[in-house]
Amino acid sequence: MFDREVLPWQPYPNLTDAERIARARAFNASMQSRRSCRAFSEEPVPREIIEAALATAGSAPNGANRQPWHFCVVSSPEAKCAIRIAAEEEERAFYDGRAGSEWLDALVPLGTGADKPYLETAPWLIVVFAQRRGGPDLDDLKQNYYVTESVGLACGLLLATLHQAGIATLVHTPNPMRFLNRVCRRPDHEKPLMVIVAGHAAPDAVIPAHALDKKTLEQIASWL
Repeated sequence: MFDREVLPWQPYPNLTDAERIARARAFNASMQSRRSCRAFSEEPVPREIIEAALATAGSAPNGANRQPWHFCVVSSPEAKCAIRIAAEEEERAFYDGRAGSEWLDALVPLGTGADKPYLETAPWLIVVFAQRRGGPDLDDLKQNYYVTESVGLACGLLLATLHQAGIATLVHTPNPMRFLNRVCRRPDHEKPLMVIVAGHAAPDAVIPAHALDKKTLEQIASWL
């Protein structure tokens, strides 16, 4: 039998139930103010904030501790321009009918379109890749497990960290996105899942009223 190394559980702070409830509610109140931003300013964001958010993402639970993710952080104007050009080409095809009428109708209240100027304006683009193969060691190309679920969890922690730091974000998912492998110089066995745009909101940024229409707790949860 494999003799695995184990470490003692590191306990959480010794809090009362009232303190735990207060912490949970405070975090919920903060996260309730998170919104997708579609108008960014050119104001810089310190790299240290992005690094801290990525480190948090890297702590996410994942299948067999294979950590099947790679985050390509883009700040150069040339790379951002290349991403925008390729993304808008796919978006034009999407909005010209590739998406289908039902999908396009669902987007009408959000006011989205094919133009994505924020891909160049925002100081940071974080391109998220899911690794079908590849472990913690660079020469390890064994199969990974629960890849999409693991990367999704990591991205949730990434977005939450950026929000807590006061950084506006947008999740952009052009389809198809294989051009991101070329721009970011990533291997074919990595699948691009999303682009997380990060920066400060522009002074004229707005939020679609439709975005505030959230399901209630009773609608999203059941108790057995």
